[in-house]
Parts: sequence; C-alpha cells; structure tokens
Amino acid sequence: MSDIIKKEDQVLLFLDSRRTYLIKVKKGQDFHTHKGFIHLDDVIGKRYGDRVKSNLGVDFVLLKPTIRDYVMKMVRRTQIIYPKDMALIVLHTGIGPGSKVVEAGTGSGALTSYVAHYVKPDGCVYSYEVREEFVETAKKNIEKAGVLDYVKIKNKDITQGIDEKAVDAVILDLATPWLVVPHAYKALRGGGTFSSFSPTIDQVVKTVEALEEARFVDVETIECLTRRIKVKRDQTRPETFMVGHTGYITFARKTL
Repeated sequence: MSDIIKKEDQVLLFLDSRRTYLIKVKKGQDFHTHKGFIHLDDVIGKRYGDRVKSNLGVDFVLLKPTIRDYVMKMVRRTQIIYPKDMALIVLHTGIGPGSKVVEAGTGSGALTSYVAHYVKPDGCVYSYEVREEFVETAKKNIEKAGVLDYVKIKNKDITQGIDEKAVDAVILDLATPWLVVPHAYKALRGGGTFSSFSPTIDQVVKTVEALEEARFVDVETIECLTRRIKVKRDQTRPETFMVGHTGYITFARKTL
C-alpha cells in the first residue's frame, strides 16, 4: 500500500481533534475551510503524515483515513451506532477475515462498513434493509469506505426470515430484534454468535427472553460508556461533555 497521495485518493485533513475533513483529491480543485483554502494539486505527491498549508498559512496534516473516519463522516439518513459500540460488537462476535455475517438493518451503512472491513478479503456481510429509500445512500457510503465488494444489501424484512445458512454471526440494529431470534438460530452455525443493539431496556428484556427460549447460551448485555480526558499539565481532568447512553448490546451463542 503506497504512502504517496495520488489524485482520486481519499485524505483526512486534520486541523485539530475537533476539526477534520474527509476529502477526495481532485486535480485542479481547491478545498475551502474557515482557515483558508488548500490547492489539492499541492496534496498530490505528498506522503500521508505530511503537512500542507492553506492560502492563509495554516498547517493541515494529511492523514490516511481509517474505517472510523469513514464511518463518522458518512452521509446519515439514520442515527448510526458509535464506534465504541461497534468495537465491542466485533470483539464479542469474533468475526474476522473470511467470516460470513448477516446484519440488519443497513440504515446509513455505518455498522455494515465497519463489519465488512473486518471480514475482508474472503468474507461477506449480508445486510438486510426493509426501507428501500435507505439502500442507495447506504451503498454510496459503503463504496466510499472501500468495502462494497464484501457486502450484499438485501431490500428485505429480516423479521420474515434469513436466506443464508451456516453463518458465523448475526448482528442486529433494529426495533424488534426478538422477532429475528428464531430466524437467527436457524441461520447460525453451531457456536455462532448473535449480537443486538437496542436503545431501551424493554427491547433488551424481550430479546433476552427470546434468546433463552431458543436455547442460546452465554447471553449477556453490556452498556459501554467512554469518557474523553483533557490532558494538560496541572489541568488534567475529564472533559466537561461526554456521550452518555447510546444503547445496550446483547450477545449470545448458539447451542445445538
């Protein structure tokens, strides 16, 4: 993988931790910010990690985008799962290169892209989305993240059934996950993993009851809270504002 930036490459322009810009390098174009504009021709040929100056003399760092950058900068038609929760889902489901994963609902494609990033180059994410109007936006976001080759989007209602068999994981982000539990059991291989993200505890209770009835084991629910720290000599303390509750994540494993 080349460290040299070429035209049409994606670059994250870093000004500070709160101001970053995900851009595609277009020859002959300028990118405008409140700190001046940047000639994108000046970016071509530089290395990731180099700096470039705006016309006002302000330094921007040229960074290679990570999957987190793509996810957080996506065009959103729906609320997305935060990276802190996505990371737990990947860890607990045990997915990796070659995994076969069923996911629903696609929404804006954030979780889909994140999971696809980890199953490549030989795995696949089968993503179910009941709302047709979200499918095209999701496809564009997933393509921008560079993982569309590892995703198959289905405009179908997963509560009516899952087409795939012997999958490694079923990952849900939808309002009624308990309705999918019987279908997930049939679709998963023995020992396969189940994950469901729900914003309310009432959803969790119904889902856990359905999992126990369907003979899943190792059922647990987690809430992940993270807090940024302001680090400065003699002033180090937690930041004043934080993202509090986002949702509860329920995990389970299929037993035969």
